[in-house]
Amino acid sequence: MKRLISALVSLSIITIIYLRTDWGHLWRILSQSSPTWMTLSLCMVIPLNMITALRLKILAPPSSGMTHWEANKLILASSTLNMVLPSKMGDMAKAFFMSRRGKMNRPLALCCVVFEKGCDMLSLLLWCSVGLLLIPDRAGVFRNIDPEISVQPGTSLTLYWGTLALITGMLFIGAFILGSQSVARTVFKFLGTISPSKIRPKFDDLAFAWSQMHKYFWQHRGRLAVVVTISLLLWFLHLLQIWLFVIALRQHAPIEVSYALAPLAILAGLLPFTFAGVGTRDATILYFYTPFMPEAAAVALGMLCTARYILPALGGLPFFTDYLHKLREYNSSEIRLPALNSTD
Repeated sequence: MKRLISALVSLSIITIIYLRTDWGHLWRILSQSSPTWMTLSLCMVIPLNMITALRLKILAPPSSGMTHWEANKLILASSTLNMVLPSKMGDMAKAFFMSRRGKMNRPLALCCVVFEKGCDMLSLLLWCSVGLLLIPDRAGVFRNIDPEISVQPGTSLTLYWGTLALITGMLFIGAFILGSQSVARTVFKFLGTISPSKIRPKFDDLAFAWSQMHKYFWQHRGRLAVVVTISLLLWFLHLLQIWLFVIALRQHAPIEVSYALAPLAILAGLLPFTFAGVGTRDATILYFYTPFMPEAAAVALGMLCTARYILPALGGLPFFTDYLHKLREYNSSEIRLPALNSTD
């Protein structure tokens, strides 16, 4: 029922956007786009997936036996699930697949994925903060060219500084939560206290697994530096890809726009009441990019940003089917797993 509601919300938003779109102009923009830049920008999903898989392999404990190929398959399979589950819950399902491989317990696998997604979120917020600081027309960030919904310059600047404060605040809070083991213990203790007695032990397992993952991640400076570097590079390339979409559509927008405003559209796409972010992401792109390009071009940009998620999801279909078959085989037994050796 929830998925049906999400699909209806996305369909409603997209319908409103497309009804007001000049389809003739949209077709001309797409047909006149640069084949070279379009191919290059769309093909970036391949190295982006490979870099993401490399980070997952590094984050996974050595005892898990995770290979780069296995990490690639997990990333692609989770991309398939993300198309039908809200708020990137396909990534959480990835932890289930990791634990069912038989070499990592479920709490530890979940903590590994949470660390991975935490690195993603912090990197996205950091690049968004940098982009907002560097964007040339700060008053124009929240001032749409449509006179019916335009915002006065003073109000626009207030929204700009408020957004920058919110993004940087989320960045520091997220870094504090990811880096502080005492905060994590407090959270798990609180959740265990308010949870039914049947599932309370699971939070104890999660707290223990989190402490192991925390030691593994933070105590090895070399590994920490590699994961942080990969995460920052990964999101630099993600946002560069969106800017290359603009170039492919033969439009003109400062590169800072991609790093300041594209993250806001990505965050809007994480809202849980839409189907894979479709609708909210497109509407956000339409609002923020129309000061820099025609409305039809912004709609085309929204389509290309959706393609960033569809292509890996299609690539993950065969692996997702394979994992489902394996789950049926593993369903008959539970495997106890060795603890993480933080000194590896």
